[in-house]
Amino acid sequence: MIGKKNVVFGFLMLVVTAALGPYMVVKYVPGVDEARTVKQEKVGRLQQLQENNFEEDLQALPTDAVAKANTAGILALNLLYNAQAPIDAIKSGPHAHGNLEALLNIAAGIALCFIAVAPLFKQIISWLFILGALLHSGVLYLVVALDQYWVLPVMKLGIGPVLVLAALLSIGVAAFIGFKGEPVKD
Repeated sequence: MIGKKNVVFGFLMLVVTAALGPYMVVKYVPGVDEARTVKQEKVGRLQQLQENNFEEDLQALPTDAVAKANTAGILALNLLYNAQAPIDAIKSGPHAHGNLEALLNIAAGIALCFIAVAPLFKQIISWLFILGALLHSGVLYLVVALDQYWVLPVMKLGIGPVLVLAALLSIGVAAFIGFKGEPVKD
C-alpha cells in the first residue's frame, strides 16, 4: 500500500505539531502573564483616572501626570502585544499549517488506497505530500517555533507550498482517472 507511509507520517506529524501547544505554554505563557499583569495595572490606573475626571485625591491631575500615565498604559499594551507575538506566530504558522498538512497526508494516504493508477504515479503523489509538508510547515516549525534561522533560505524559496499544491492537483487527477470504491492492490 503506497499510501501507508502518508498515514504514518501524518499521524507522527500531528503529534509533533500538537506538541507545540505545551511548548508554547512552557516557553511563552509566563512572560505573557507578567505582561498582562503590568498592562492591567497601568491601564487600570488610566481607567480609574478617567472615571474620576482625571482627579486624584480630590485634586485635578496635572497634564504632565496624565501624559505620563497614558504613556505607561501605552507601553504596557505594547509589552503585552510583544509578549503574545511569538505565540501568535507559532499558532498561525507551524501549528496551524502542520496540523492541516498532517491531516492532508492522512487523507491522501487513505485515498491512495482506493485509486488505481500506475504505481509510480502514486509514489510521486505520496512523496509530494510528505516533502511538501516537511518543506512548508516543517520549515515554519524550525524558523518560527525553534528560532533556527539557518533554514530561512529554504522557507524563502516557497517550494513547500508549491509541492503541497502539486500533490493536491496530482491526487485530484489520479482520483479522476482511477478512483475505485474499494481498496486496490498496488
